[in-house]
Amino acid sequence: MDMKICVLAGGRSTERNVSISSGTRITQALREAGHQATFVDLFLGYDMSGVQDVNDVFGDANLIDGLAISDAVLTDDDINALRTDGSTQLFGPGVLEIAQAADIVYLALHGGDGENGKVQAYLDLNNIRYTGSGALASGLTMNKVFSKQIMLESGIPTAKFKEALRKDGTHQQMPFNFPMIVKPTSGGSSVGMTIAHDASELEAGLAEAFRFDPSAIVEEFITGREFSLGVVNGVAMPAIEIKVHDGWYDFEHKFQPGHTDFVTPPDDLDESIHQEMKDVAQATMRALDLQNYARIDFFVTPDDKVYVIEANNLPGMTPLSLLPQEAEAAGIKYSELVDSIVRGKMDLYDQGLAI
Repeated sequence: MDMKICVLAGGRSTERNVSISSGTRITQALREAGHQATFVDLFLGYDMSGVQDVNDVFGDANLIDGLAISDAVLTDDDINALRTDGSTQLFGPGVLEIAQAADIVYLALHGGDGENGKVQAYLDLNNIRYTGSGALASGLTMNKVFSKQIMLESGIPTAKFKEALRKDGTHQQMPFNFPMIVKPTSGGSSVGMTIAHDASELEAGLAEAFRFDPSAIVEEFITGREFSLGVVNGVAMPAIEIKVHDGWYDFEHKFQPGHTDFVTPPDDLDESIHQEMKDVAQATMRALDLQNYARIDFFVTPDDKVYVIEANNLPGMTPLSLLPQEAEAAGIKYSELVDSIVRGKMDLYDQGLAI
């Protein structure tokens, strides 16, 4: 069945540019798969002037060109300035109307807008179907403190951690040794993330994290190889190894070519460890009530201990993104991957299992 699909991207997130790149490519892929897909910026909306029938929007051959991905992170003021009507409401003009006319909404959002569950909750209240996980699972997964606590209680191996709140002032007493990972509690793409090697760097790292969130999470530093592994419609993809040329896998290394090598299937990885990551990824999906698709990030220590870094309930879908590379290693073309995500979530709705 070919469908009318509204691809929602952009929004007011610090990852707006990445989301637009994902959404543009997803829209193209859905059209290649035979669907009537249209790209809509969540925050800027869609110009409905002159549109006589909302269904005509899905036949619009025009696609947004997308914004160039750079290491620049747009502030709220930068994004608000893009809105010509001066409004700062999350949903731009025409968005709800188009979403209601669609068979399903493909959420290509990243960061706060989309991954924190608010958009999902709004769509639920309006009986609109959408890809990915539900509002509660999305909100829990976006909050690294909550999600890691659930992981620990579910027996999923993850690094020790402690929450730090901006209102509490300085936080130098941690239950583990340096170095430490410091990042905003709710965020993605390593925006606001630092590595602290001493107390002064910890304070500086917290200050950086607090620029993006009033809560920060401080984690013990796990030494080892870094991997990521997606699960799509209950099937674990091959793991992909992330090999950074220098430094660590920050925003620049993620989205600028030439900084990082991605290897899938990974070199010299014992198949039992590979299978363990697949099993742990599935267990993480169940623990957090994630549905349809997600990506789980890992470290594997030199003595082969597997640790979950975090779960990504709306993983990136740009040409450089990890999940499409994993799917390709499994023999799944990009357009097939995107199509399977849509059809997999529609099946859950049809069976009454979507949450």
